[in-house]
Amino acid sequence: MSPRPTGRFAHRGDGLYLLLDRLFTAPIADVWFSLTNPHEMEKWIGTYTGQPSTGGVKFRMTSEPEAEWEYVSILECEAPHRFLAESREGPDQMRVFCHLSEAGGMTSLTLGQRLHNPSEATTLGPGWDYYLDRLIAARAGKALPEWEHYYPAHAGYYRELVVPAKSA
Repeated sequence: MSPRPTGRFAHRGDGLYLLLDRLFTAPIADVWFSLTNPHEMEKWIGTYTGQPSTGGVKFRMTSEPEAEWEYVSILECEAPHRFLAESREGPDQMRVFCHLSEAGGMTSLTLGQRLHNPSEATTLGPGWDYYLDRLIAARAGKALPEWEHYYPAHAGYYRELVVPAKSA
């Protein structure tokens, strides 16, 4: 896999988002399982404890050695099509969503993270490209990509992204 930056900006009702897409040759339920099952998530990003149906879990990035457990609120969950989660508070607050759709044996995934400032994309974009490519590799049973191929290599792409005008 030759990593390449894929993100784009979009305005949504609650702010500016960085969006990234991936396409899977798999049923939507299989991709959903990789995104929401704590054992499958551990293969590419992290894991969680608790029951998402209660509206909250504790999540930890297992791919980052110094990461600590943090509380995550599940704001929306419509399996297997979408979820919206939020963690942290104040200026560090993080809101992330995943939307999935299936057609013709393919499942498309759009992941979005709300930004406080467009400049955040310089680090968040390479990070999400990295994790989504890890998801693809983990699902295929292949070697996981290396962080060094994403950052700082992709930072320039994200620094140059243009924020679209808000539609009226």
